[in-house]
Amino acid sequence: MTDKARADAHAADAHPAVAHSDGAHSEGTRSDDAHSDGARSEAVRSEGAPTAGTGTDGGRTDAPVHGTWEPLPAARWEDAFLSGNGTHGVMVFGDPNDDRVIVNHHRLIRPNGSAKARPPELADRLADVQDRLLAGDMSAGEDFTDGRPLLWVQPFHPAFQVRLRRPAEEWRAYRREADFTTGAVRAECGDRRSEVFVSRADDVIAQYVTASDLAAEVTLDHRLAGAPAGLAVGHGAVRTPEGALLTLRARYPGSDLAYTGVTLLVTDGRTRPAFPGVRVEGARSMLLLTRVHRHPGELDVLAEVRALRELLPEAGHGAEGIGHAYTHLLARHTALHRAAYLRVTLDLHAEPSERALPGSELVRRPKSPALLERLFAAGRHHLLSAAGTLPPRLTGLWSGDWDTAWSGAFTTDANLNLQTASAAAAALPEVTEAHAALVHSQLPHWRDNARAVFGARGVVAPAHTDGESGHIYHLSRAYPLHVWTAGADWLLKPLVDHDETRGERDPRMAAALAEVACFYEDFLTRTDDDGHLVIVPSYSPENRPANASWVTVNAAMDLSAARHALRTAAEYHPGPDAERWRSLADRLPPHRINAEGALAEWARPGLLDTYDHRHLSHLYGVWPLDEINPYDTPELAAAAHRALELRGAENDSAHGHLHHALVAARLRDAERVAAALDNILAGDFFHVSLMSGHYPNRQVYNADAAHALPAVLIEALIQSTPERLVLLPALPAGLPSGELRGIRTRFGAEADLTWTPEGARAVLRPGRTCRIELQTSAGARPLSLSAGEDRVLTLGPR
Repeated sequence: MTDKARADAHAADAHPAVAHSDGAHSEGTRSDDAHSDGARSEAVRSEGAPTAGTGTDGGRTDAPVHGTWEPLPAARWEDAFLSGNGTHGVMVFGDPNDDRVIVNHHRLIRPNGSAKARPPELADRLADVQDRLLAGDMSAGEDFTDGRPLLWVQPFHPAFQVRLRRPAEEWRAYRREADFTTGAVRAECGDRRSEVFVSRADDVIAQYVTASDLAAEVTLDHRLAGAPAGLAVGHGAVRTPEGALLTLRARYPGSDLAYTGVTLLVTDGRTRPAFPGVRVEGARSMLLLTRVHRHPGELDVLAEVRALRELLPEAGHGAEGIGHAYTHLLARHTALHRAAYLRVTLDLHAEPSERALPGSELVRRPKSPALLERLFAAGRHHLLSAAGTLPPRLTGLWSGDWDTAWSGAFTTDANLNLQTASAAAAALPEVTEAHAALVHSQLPHWRDNARAVFGARGVVAPAHTDGESGHIYHLSRAYPLHVWTAGADWLLKPLVDHDETRGERDPRMAAALAEVACFYEDFLTRTDDDGHLVIVPSYSPENRPANASWVTVNAAMDLSAARHALRTAAEYHPGPDAERWRSLADRLPPHRINAEGALAEWARPGLLDTYDHRHLSHLYGVWPLDEINPYDTPELAAAAHRALELRGAENDSAHGHLHHALVAARLRDAERVAAALDNILAGDFFHVSLMSGHYPNRQVYNADAAHALPAVLIEALIQSTPERLVLLPALPAGLPSGELRGIRTRFGAEADLTWTPEGARAVLRPGRTCRIELQTSAGARPLSLSAGEDRVLTLGPR
């Protein structure tokens, strides 16, 4: 079955189910030609995807719009449309008189003295702090440090902007749009057209500009907000047979590291030097191919130019040949991007008139299903575009300012985890592979952390990383992130989900899980009066008890993570190791229910909860784990729900609201899911670009809301474990009908789901034979699935 099959919105309904009565639902099986690879691929070609923003000029709006559009250029970099291939990223303003494209690269991080920072050497003091904490000294952990000041990871920053300037002209019939199916961003004004994409096939930024009489000054401009004064910048611009070559080298202050941008300009016009760039005149078309590299010493620019030239087909340098070259590059990229993007689609049966609106108008309608459709599509596109060399940063893959909040890092105690939450279910293995690349590249540093802080074998993950170093050195009294031991489990959990979805176990995962288990073998040596193993020291990101300091004992998250890590490692390693690891997991204490009937954030008796906080670390057992759920552990699920009711939003961080929604969906609370979404949609979190802010009113550019929102909608509609399928667990009342297609389940089936007020219908396409439990509003029942045989489930009214 092809990945492109997700665009066929009607094939599942083309054949009636062979149904039999079964209370609230009926079911049938089907295995026929309608689901052959050829039939489903052809459906994609005939259905296609609407052009971004269609509906205002005669295009279709009877299906979700896979893009967005605006009637004006971006005035702020935050509103620039985005494209990327997981390595390079661009922010496109679309101004015909000053056409700016900000270039980003995942590896661009500014040296700040932390590159060689190491974890604190505290192992010889561990026993003492454990003794004091277990004796009841709840401030004992405050001096469990080496006294270092807070050190941030190397901050992510933009490279430069490719700039095409012409004498100001009056705009005519302006429109800019982003096509999520191709990743291309285009702007049209009169007969001038500019289009930009970042190639997943060739790792190059391609910008194609056409006009009847094209003249412009072309420069690589490093002057972006926050650029350090000591940045040593050198420009180069020379004429070449195809047009011109532009270079920009920027050396970081006080470092031998630099980054170099190389742009090959291909044009049918005339070029002449115009420092620091070139001037193009008498042209009808220009094609600019750009790459950027971070490097020590000097970059071999000539080798890079040769590589860029090799991307051009032998089609000449006239307008027709340049157009052919661009089309060739776009087709190579689209074959990869489009197939990935269209694997999963969401249709909420929104009003055609609202689907036709520009994004700037649509974000003002927080109750509109069309807004959720577009944000789902944009979030999926942006997540895919930000994941490749590395997974998405706090800012995805984009920034127009050198002063990125929280260093534009990978924050792994909630943010990265939430952003990538949809990867397995939403059929984005590209995101999972990027996540895996980060994890496996940093395992040697994780080993250093375990040894230095805990004197243990195995691995301990950092809560912050710049993508290069996995050492723990970002810590302080109020953020004792060096004693947080749950990070490795949370970072490995999406990779386990991916293995379950595809039905194969990655041997790298097996090895990493074994190392996590080895850490716990060495670390879990203390016991309480009941003989339970104790996690000490312990930390619940980023909260503290109302009556104690931050470093404590038996944080609920640490307990859940240790149990899950040990049992998962045992599943990957049957035999004597498995028995030992399961025994350790079984000796951990149970969760505690506090006096308010809520799941306590700290299982240690006497520690009081602090409820008004943006993080929900203690509910890790509900989401992303399956440890606590309404079906197997109803008492704990009720206590978790009470904890959710009591939790405040603190500073209204986007990740807090969406984390709340994900937990609520697992607990089947549709009202809380809807309320959390309302907080985001009505809180003015989304820029015109449909990238999000960290706080309401679009404060602090941040990808958490944009990337996590698709996961919330999926969890509200369909959930799975290797043994269970849950249909419509938390459907918000404001979404009475819709279609979600292409979801991957953890028991190896693809699923399409349609629903209306009258009922729902799910089509399962299992890739392997299994027996699962089906959960619906009517209750639970067993369901047998056979590989290659479609299964149709029909549900009655909710």
